[in-house]
Amino acid sequence: MALDLISLSDFRNHARSELSGTGHFNLLTGENGAGKTNVLEALSLLAPGRGLRRAPLAEMPLGGGDGFSVGATLTDGSGEPVRLGTFVRPDRPNRRRVQVNGAEASAASLGEWLALSWLTPAMDRLFADSAGGRRRFVDRMTLALDPAHARQAARYEAALRERNRLLGDEAPPDPVWLDGVERHMAEHGSALARSRARTIAAVAAALAEFPDEPFARPTLAYAAGGPVDLADFAAALRESRRRDRQAGRTLTGPHRDDMEVVMAGKDVPAAICSTGEQKAMLIAITLAHAELAARGRPGVLLLDEVAAHLDPVRREALFDRLRAGGSQVWLTGTEPTPFAAIAGEAAMWMVERGQLARR
Repeated sequence: MALDLISLSDFRNHARSELSGTGHFNLLTGENGAGKTNVLEALSLLAPGRGLRRAPLAEMPLGGGDGFSVGATLTDGSGEPVRLGTFVRPDRPNRRRVQVNGAEASAASLGEWLALSWLTPAMDRLFADSAGGRRRFVDRMTLALDPAHARQAARYEAALRERNRLLGDEAPPDPVWLDGVERHMAEHGSALARSRARTIAAVAAALAEFPDEPFARPTLAYAAGGPVDLADFAAALRESRRRDRQAGRTLTGPHRDDMEVVMAGKDVPAAICSTGEQKAMLIAITLAHAELAARGRPGVLLLDEVAAHLDPVRREALFDRLRAGGSQVWLTGTEPTPFAAIAGEAAMWMVERGQLARR
């Protein structure tokens, strides 16, 4: 199954753009600032969350307006197609709405139809980033595999904010109220941690099947920020009340999780590997995850400027892997030359100032 009949209205620099006749490979080329990444961002909004830029809704409408829409048809060439759409209306500019076949739906429900993954240049510093950046990366991978993950994360964050508020008050918190908040934290936090651990383990197992060359193969490990077992986490929260009250915040739990990444061939932490090695490991992780995600639902993989810094051998290996994968692939580049190996099988568009022309 793949996305086709894609439409963007008043989104970023696209007043009205349509893409049809899509394929397994889909290539957008044009100068920097033409609007290529904007198309990928629009597609990323057909998944739960804030999209590949994590941008506020107010930044997305064309010309500083207060509304936009993105739609696409999910089809496999047989059976009944599914129309997915997301939009912001001028009367509610801070609320993103979702429709499936014209009926109102939740943003979380998009994850039941489509498994979206992406890789952008902004993610190149993942291994040197903060633990929070890697948690967001893991959560996005987890959400593509388990749409219920977003609900657990939201409920845990709400309980965490409430516990931190109680701990920060001058007066000692009501122990009964605190007990209830910590029960919610333990329930949703334990589920959150287990989901992250399963995702990292699944991607790590998939990566173990990857060759060390031409991409640097990483090994992954889940670094828990606290006890994962529900009862153990609940006990840890009770025992740490005095310490956390002194600190003014909760110091244990999945909000302190991390993902440890090591380059397999050298047994060197990814954070101190070369820029090229880090990029290669990030590509390998993205490909392994996309292959996993596409097993249960239609998969879409968005790769922004991914070929720009790859030598011909690695580009060819990347295209071979993508060709064999089950996900529909969207790529961007400033020129078509690096994509010559897939030119005969890709749907291609030229992007210029928010306008699309089929090549």
